[in-house]
Amino acid sequence: MYNAPNSDGTVGKAMQVLDQVASFQRPVRFSELLANSPFPKPTLYRFVQTLTNQGMLTFDAERQTYSMGIRLVSLAHSAWRHSSLAPVARPYIEDLAAKVGEAVHLAQLDNGHVLFVDKCKVSDHFETLAQAGKIAPGYCTGVGKAILAFMPEAEQKKALDQQSYAACTPFTLTNRAALVLELEKVKTVGVAYDREEHEQGIISIACPILTRQSRVLGAVSIATSTNRYQIEDLENQRPNLLKAANLIGTEAELWQFPTWS
Repeated sequence: MYNAPNSDGTVGKAMQVLDQVASFQRPVRFSELLANSPFPKPTLYRFVQTLTNQGMLTFDAERQTYSMGIRLVSLAHSAWRHSSLAPVARPYIEDLAAKVGEAVHLAQLDNGHVLFVDKCKVSDHFETLAQAGKIAPGYCTGVGKAILAFMPEAEQKKALDQQSYAACTPFTLTNRAALVLELEKVKTVGVAYDREEHEQGIISIACPILTRQSRVLGAVSIATSTNRYQIEDLENQRPNLLKAANLIGTEAELWQFPTWS
């Protein structure tokens, strides 16, 4: 059964169907959607047809499959331009990636989870799960911990309630108490580390992107492979990372971004 988020009337239910189609990460048949849907067949069919008519889904008549529609691509580009840090941060993360020779990730928080809004890399030495548009847990990523640590107490508590604390690797922090202790350290030192907690073999150093009023907008990280460096080596990149985050935060003062949910 597909675990849908809480709906909000008809629009919320339609969004659940879109989320379900996206969760397959490939074209999907109606029978597959039905097998994993919380909706009865007539209701699901009505939503699928409406979404297809509106260009939110695309139907391949030959293969009898549904996939995400081209209208979503247009909406995604609009959101990228107007509702994310990506346009502001792009020149700074490009410069940072060129300086350090590693992958640089830019992320914001959405319902307690990390949404990667941009990524820049200058080599193909390794690849990470983090890609623009991908969602990852907040509790076991460097960028997630950097954001969580600097959130106001009430918002942080809400975000911590939304974590699953499942073990992604043998190194993942799998309980709230351990994460809270980690976040206290992050708040003190100003940077967070991913010690192969989200993806085995991948480590990162991350820091929050803050306004002058100390409101956290997102986070930026430098990620690398354990085949190249150890976690201690990333400390050498702290000055470059902090400089990039400060520049992004300063420029972002002129923009109005959505706050976390």
